[in-house]
Amino acid sequence: MLEVKFKKLVETAKCPIKAHPTDAGADLTAVSRKWDEEHGCWIYGTGIATEIPEGYVGLIFPRSSIRKYNLAQCNCVGVIDSHYRGEIMVSYKPTSDVQKIYEIGDKIAQLIVLPYPEISYTEVE
Repeated sequence: MLEVKFKKLVETAKCPIKAHPTDAGADLTAVSRKWDEEHGCWIYGTGIATEIPEGYVGLIFPRSSIRKYNLAQCNCVGVIDSHYRGEIMVSYKPTSDVQKIYEIGDKIAQLIVLPYPEISYTEVE
């Protein structure tokens, strides 16, 4: 089993956890939320940093519960490279004028960790 280390950056942070043993992703919980006026989106902090092993990537996807909210993840899928040690943040844009949004304490996204192959790129004519 692959071990992914994480660090709580705030006391209220929650460990990424799978709701069911066969789930692909571990749920991430919001510990903060702020409105980014410049980009017109909500930025949610999870209060955790991870240590993704080399040769793996962490992917941040919306949870299926997103259908209950008027939100869309800004970058569709977030990417956490193995060298990144900052807080995992997830941004959502409102999809309508009526805002039903995630609250602090809600599970807001899921983290899936996958291996990736080493690839070389060769220019050809």
